[in-house]
Amino acid sequence: MRTVLSVSLPDNMAAELEAIAKAMGRNKSDIVKESLGLFLWETKFRNIKKKLSVKAKAAGIVTEEDVFKAVS
Repeated sequence: MRTVLSVSLPDNMAAELEAIAKAMGRNKSDIVKESLGLFLWETKFRNIKKKLSVKAKAAGIVTEEDVFKAVS
């Protein structure tokens, strides 16, 4: 199933998207879908990282070296 979403962009952003889409030979919708997918993934990642950071600090894991010691 698909949902159609109408998005209003400032003129400069719309022009930049149009130029990039033409240069890449892609359509604007695909570029926006890819961008939104990355945004959603990064948001989930940051939320997980925030939750795990609290637990890691409580366990005394605060540096990359601590992480390496814990997993090796």
